[in-house]
Amino acid sequence: MASAKAQLIQEEAQADVALRESKSLPASSVTDLYLRKPQVLSAQAAVKSAQAQLRIAQRDLANCDVKAPYDALIIERNISTGDYLNTGAVAAVINNVEYAEITFPVAGFDRGFMNENPIGDKATIVLDSQSNFMVEGTIHRDTGIVDSATRMSQFVARIEDPYALNSNKPIVKFGSYATVEYKGRTLQQVYRIPQDLITQKIVWTLDGDSKLISQPIDVIREEGSDFLIRGNFDASRVVVSLPEYPRNGMDVRLLTGEELVANRTLGQ
Repeated sequence: MASAKAQLIQEEAQADVALRESKSLPASSVTDLYLRKPQVLSAQAAVKSAQAQLRIAQRDLANCDVKAPYDALIIERNISTGDYLNTGAVAAVINNVEYAEITFPVAGFDRGFMNENPIGDKATIVLDSQSNFMVEGTIHRDTGIVDSATRMSQFVARIEDPYALNSNKPIVKFGSYATVEYKGRTLQQVYRIPQDLITQKIVWTLDGDSKLISQPIDVIREEGSDFLIRGNFDASRVVVSLPEYPRNGMDVRLLTGEELVANRTLGQ
């Protein structure tokens, strides 16, 4: 820019000399080129261009002072003093230490035990280490994705200040393995029943006339050889010893206590 300004000063001085000399010349001989007007305009444009380039350089220099927008842990540093860095090149990799996030899966049969809207609910994070210490977290969001392979939903738990910069709680290091413990809701009118008594989400009960009647149920969870079910039926009237081909309206004879003992004795 200094060079461009010097050139402009020189052109303006030469234009002044030409202007004084033109007064002794015929008007027809005095042209803009003789008065060096194009040269002055060119020098002025060069100064403006140099000023713009200086502003760009000052901006780029200010951008070289890189600051993270949050407290961060430097994971990778890919440059050092004297390296030439192209635009868009990765200079470093940092992790935000203002909070940590844990993505954990929830199976479809467990989703019914979570609150309708678990976002914001408290969770306990147990770190899988020798001390197995615990920190408090919250359910921050549902990713809205069901894994195509496992068919599990993905939730994210968040821990504030994992590196204890502003607190005295234990440090949670990125990359640690953890277990998320979450207290869900209690379901009412849920029954445990052997799987072999359920066929196509139907359980068999007795009506008031001791006849078989099929009742549709919802399977909430599978636990070992049992199902946890819920439905609109009388749990005290569930048939636990079905005939080979049960059908609605089939007459059933109830065994008395003495007959049950006799059958068990014969079975032995």
